[in-house]
Amino acid sequence: MSQVFASPSDPRRFTSHSGKELTFSSLGFGSAPLGNLYRVVSNEQARHTLEEAWRRGLRYYDTAPLYGYGLAETRVGSFLREQPRDSYVLSTKVGRLLRRCAPEQRDGIGKFFDVPSREVIYDYSYDGVMRSFEISFERLGADRIDIALCHDIDIFSHGSAEASAQRTREFLDGGVRALSDLRSQGVVSAIGIGVNEWQVCETVARHSDVDLFLLAGRYTLLEQEALDSFLPLCEQKNMGVIIGGPFNSGILATGPKPGAYFNYEPASPQILERVGAIERVCQSHGVALRDAALQFPLMHPAVVSVIPGAITPAEVGGNVDSMSTAIPAQLWRDLRSEGLLRADAPIAA
Repeated sequence: MSQVFASPSDPRRFTSHSGKELTFSSLGFGSAPLGNLYRVVSNEQARHTLEEAWRRGLRYYDTAPLYGYGLAETRVGSFLREQPRDSYVLSTKVGRLLRRCAPEQRDGIGKFFDVPSREVIYDYSYDGVMRSFEISFERLGADRIDIALCHDIDIFSHGSAEASAQRTREFLDGGVRALSDLRSQGVVSAIGIGVNEWQVCETVARHSDVDLFLLAGRYTLLEQEALDSFLPLCEQKNMGVIIGGPFNSGILATGPKPGAYFNYEPASPQILERVGAIERVCQSHGVALRDAALQFPLMHPAVVSVIPGAITPAEVGGNVDSMSTAIPAQLWRDLRSEGLLRADAPIAA
């Protein structure tokens, strides 16, 4: 018996608390790389990459003002405007206002290349969220945005637990009310947050009625701590989860080679060793590590889509091929028996 996702375009339907149904493709498209993250991507290449994603059946597209300081939203919006509006799901994020500045003063130097000169102003208040959302509408050139996500109220983004708690309070006191108003007015179908840590997702889940969480890197073949309490809470409250960063910044795609990255930094010896053990089990079943890594999160019932990034059409094709590969159910059982996968992680029957 094998676990097979018949197609990366397989629909996953989710109903928000407003009663609106969204249809995600199992494999979505994360647009951070199209914001010239770590390298310059030409407009032509970005266009070809988006065209390949569409051709291969990807119908969920996520973007944000942060990605290239408006560049990714502009590129994604320009492409999607030419597609039938009811045939895809679009999400963007709020919480960062972009202000013009001198080139030498811009944010993201050394991380984003050849992007507009902008500095970030964090604002998770009611008014700040409304302003951010309206500006995203203009950059995207869209008539409708399906999902609005509060972006980066986590420790990873703000540097300390205290700073994260302050930003989270700001969002819960004001920003979530703005998103709720947009949802109740029918401007968006669903609301939520997009972060790098499951703990702040759980805080927001317990204190609001958001619909979705875009969780980057924290429910993967390498990490399943979100099963402690957050993912069960999502099932209980009918909240969906979108998984970003399914390769944990690269190591689950490249394997434990020297210089492999985990969580945006060179992987530690302990991580390299654990990934090596996971890869050996995959190889014993004739399965590539990246194929198992991409498919694993989708076995959890709360997960509605997995969104790896892609820079080239070939990378899109590689993600589609990984999603389409048949994986023996015994592989998941072997990972469990060797202590490399949590016993409570949902796996193929």
